[in-house]
Amino acid sequence: MITGPLKSKIDKLWEEFWTGGITNPLTVIEQITFLMYARMLDMNEQADEKRSARTNKPFSRRFNDQQQHLRWQNLRHLGAEELYKLVKDELFPFFASSSADSVAEGNEGSLFSEFMKDAQLMIQKQSLLVKAVEMVNDLPLDNTDTKGDLYEYLLSKLTTAGINGQFRTPRHIIRAMVEMMDPTLESRICDPSTGTGGFLSISYEYLLEKYSSPEGIERESIFITEDEGKNSDAGKPLLDVYGKQVENVLYSGDLITPEARKHIDTDMFHGFDFDATMLRVAAMNLVMHGIKQPDIHYQDTLSQRFSENFPAEAKEGMEIILANPPFKGSLDEEDVCPELLRKVKTKKTELLFVALIERMLKVGGRSATIVPDGVLFGSSKAHVQLRQLLVDNNQLEAVISLPSGVFKPYAGVSTAILIFTKGGSTDHVWFYDVQADGFTLDDKRTPIKDNDLPSLVSEFKARDKAQATSDANDKTQKAFWVSKDEITSNKYDLSINRYKEVLYEEESYEAPKVILEKLVALENDILSDLKALEKLL
Repeated sequence: MITGPLKSKIDKLWEEFWTGGITNPLTVIEQITFLMYARMLDMNEQADEKRSARTNKPFSRRFNDQQQHLRWQNLRHLGAEELYKLVKDELFPFFASSSADSVAEGNEGSLFSEFMKDAQLMIQKQSLLVKAVEMVNDLPLDNTDTKGDLYEYLLSKLTTAGINGQFRTPRHIIRAMVEMMDPTLESRICDPSTGTGGFLSISYEYLLEKYSSPEGIERESIFITEDEGKNSDAGKPLLDVYGKQVENVLYSGDLITPEARKHIDTDMFHGFDFDATMLRVAAMNLVMHGIKQPDIHYQDTLSQRFSENFPAEAKEGMEIILANPPFKGSLDEEDVCPELLRKVKTKKTELLFVALIERMLKVGGRSATIVPDGVLFGSSKAHVQLRQLLVDNNQLEAVISLPSGVFKPYAGVSTAILIFTKGGSTDHVWFYDVQADGFTLDDKRTPIKDNDLPSLVSEFKARDKAQATSDANDKTQKAFWVSKDEITSNKYDLSINRYKEVLYEEESYEAPKVILEKLVALENDILSDLKALEKLL
C-alpha cells in the first residue's frame, strides 16, 4: 500500500499528462511504463557493471559503446528539445530493435523485448516529456517493497475499457478468487486473457503472504499526511471504514526455497493477450511486483495458432486458471481453434473462453472464471452445450453471483464466478449470492462496511457436501446446494435465481368494508373541521 508523498507523486504525474493533452488513461499508463522501462534498463545495467567490476566477470550489455547516450542517467539531464528528439528518434527505435538476446537472462527488461516493436511516443509536448522524466526519476523503482503497490496505484486510475473490451478487474474480487483457489509453490497459473496482469500479480502476493514466517512480516502503521487531509488531521492515524488503523504489511516470502523461487520467476505465471498495449502494462506490473521472467506472450488464445505456438500451455498444461475474459464481441469462426468449436459451436467469445479454459487445464486442475450472467441461463444450443460440458464432464464446484455494480465504472453487467475442476462429473453445485463487496455499487465505488467476500471465502473453504442432502440445506440463505438432477431438469440453467427460494411474509389487511367505513369517518371529520373554520371567518 502506498500513501502520502509517493501517492502524491503519482497523482501529480497523472495530472501532468492530463493537462498535457493525454486524457486516455490507458495511453497515460503505457507512456509512463515506457519511461519506467527505460530507467529500469539503466538501473540493471548499473547493477551489472558494479557486479562485474567486483567479480571481474563479463556480462551481456544492454547498451553498446554507441548507445551510451540512450541510458537514463545520461538522457534525463538533457534540455527539452534535445531530450524530445533523442527519445522520439533514438530511444523508441532502440526499444523496438532490442531483443531478448541483448539482455542478460533474468534481468528485468528482457521480458519487454517481445512487446516493444510497436512502441510509440505519444507525448507531443516537449515540456510534458521533461516533467514526466523528472517525476519518473523520482519514483522509488529500486525499492522492491513498494514497486508493486506503486504500479497497482497507477493502474487503479484505469477507468476505461481497452479497445477490445478488456477492463481492470477489481483487486479485492481477484483476491477472493485467488484465496479460493489457494495456489501452492508448485502451481502453474495462467490467465488466457491477461489484460493488466492482475490475476497473476495478486496470486504472487498471496504466495508471499502464505509463505512468510512471523519473523518475515513487517507492519507499518499509516498516518494521514498533509496531502491527504486537512492540516488539523495531518499526523493522525489513517482509519479504514471500521475505524481501525490502516497498516502497510510487507511479506518477505522467507519460507520460499531457492528451487521454488526459480519456478516462480520462470514457469509459474503464464499470460496471453492479443492487445500489445495490455501486454506491456501486464509485463511491467509483474516485474514491478518482483517476478523476474513471467511467461507473457502476444497471442490470441482462441485461435488455432495458439496450439501450434504453445502446445504445452494450450492443452492440459495448467494447474490453475484465473480469468475475466472479454464479455463482448464475436469473431471469425474460421480462425477459431477447431477443437474449441467441437466443444461448443459458437462465435461468442464468452462461451469460447470457458471452453478454452477447460481445454487448458490438466485433469484435476481448477479454474475460477468470471462470466456474464447470460452464460448461466442463455437458451441457445451453444449456451446449453457449454453448461452441459461443465456439469457432465467436469466437477462444477461453485456458482458465485456478483452484484451488478462490481465492474463500474467500466460496465454495469451482472456477472458470476464459475469454479470447476477438470475431469469427473458433478453431483451437487454450491451457490453463493454476494450482495455487497465492500464498496458502493455506483460509479464512485466508495468503501463501505457491508462486505460478503470474507464470508464467501471462509464458507467456500468450509463447505460440506453432506449438507447438500440434509435439512440444513436452506435455499433461502446466501449459500446453498443444488443437485445435478435439478440442474439437468432445468436445461442446465446455472442462474442463482432459478434455485434460490424467497420467503414472503404474509400481510394481513382489514376487510374492504371496514377500510371504507374508516375512510368515510375520516372524510366526515375533515368536513366538520372545515365547517368550524368557516364559522370563524
